[in-house]
Amino acid sequence: MKITKVEPFTLHIPLGRTVADSFNQTDRVGMTGVRLHTDEGHIGNGFTTTLGSGDDLIRSAIERYYAPILMGRDPSYVKKLWHELYWSSLHWIGRQGITTMAMAAVDIALWDLVAKDAQKPLWRILGGAKEKKIKMYNTDGGWLNKSLDDMISHMKQLIDQGWSAVKMKVGKPNPREDYERVRSVRKAIGDKIDLMLDVNQTWDLNTAMVWGKRFEEFQINWLEEPLHPEDIRSHRILARELNIPIALGEHIYTRQAFRDYLVQEAVEIIQVDVTRVGGVTEWMQVADLAECFNCPVIPHTADAGQVHQHLVAATPGSPLQEYVAVERGVFTEPVDVREGWLHIPETPGASTDFTPGAFEKYRVA
Repeated sequence: MKITKVEPFTLHIPLGRTVADSFNQTDRVGMTGVRLHTDEGHIGNGFTTTLGSGDDLIRSAIERYYAPILMGRDPSYVKKLWHELYWSSLHWIGRQGITTMAMAAVDIALWDLVAKDAQKPLWRILGGAKEKKIKMYNTDGGWLNKSLDDMISHMKQLIDQGWSAVKMKVGKPNPREDYERVRSVRKAIGDKIDLMLDVNQTWDLNTAMVWGKRFEEFQINWLEEPLHPEDIRSHRILARELNIPIALGEHIYTRQAFRDYLVQEAVEIIQVDVTRVGGVTEWMQVADLAECFNCPVIPHTADAGQVHQHLVAATPGSPLQEYVAVERGVFTEPVDVREGWLHIPETPGASTDFTPGAFEKYRVA
């Protein structure tokens, strides 16, 4: 099997609602990626995600720098190709962010081809660790731009649908408002529902120390991205002082950075994202590394869970997966979620095929 065409693309998909955390707000998601065509008729699809800006830079990296490396190559040598992409000429100007997100799209497409060629779902290629289904938690009810009444109403709807774990955003300019929102949500949903908090990086260490302690009374499962993602020292101090586990990884782009967090005991839940870290190849290395430290992997799912369902299904130390809804009809086989559980797919590939209608409707480049 040889790659005969490298087709970069960008889709802008409306969310049908405006969502906000402590420093982002959007009503759409950008999906920039690549279709790898082969001489055997298979097409591998891979993508990364944005909030609709920077897509042109990611697409340009794929088209101008990675495509020449891929043309005519056998996608079965996916790890060799990952190594060549990493040490390409772009290595000089960037080893995280745009370059690793572009690599992620390519690497996912390569693994999609490997699985399709074998006529197996990706999780079977990687080695299954779970049977039939994966427990999920829902992020969609807890956006920071929701009023308290709307958020509580949405959370209750999710619980009525069978969800047993939900996440809410914090990071208001006045942390006292966060405290009241968390207190009210916990009272409304009861003590049997898992509740997680996501700061999205906007606190300093003093704020995190003071208010993290206050939140302990609400039985919080984890405190997510409380500080700047490169500040390992402050995360280490916070992890030692709080009884709430520290979770992060959404904005960490390399296995070496995850290693440093683990070695310095600055993280307790790894949230590595396949669309950011450089694809399936490096995601699995991070997951193996985390297992050496007995640290659970609960990924951030910027891919709407499409690829991550395969990775979680293949990872013994990954007990839970995130769910954020995207418009139905985008993927040919969207994640199958029922009553808070994801049912693992059996269709060959990485579940990254777009429906023809959605691809044409939302394609902007």
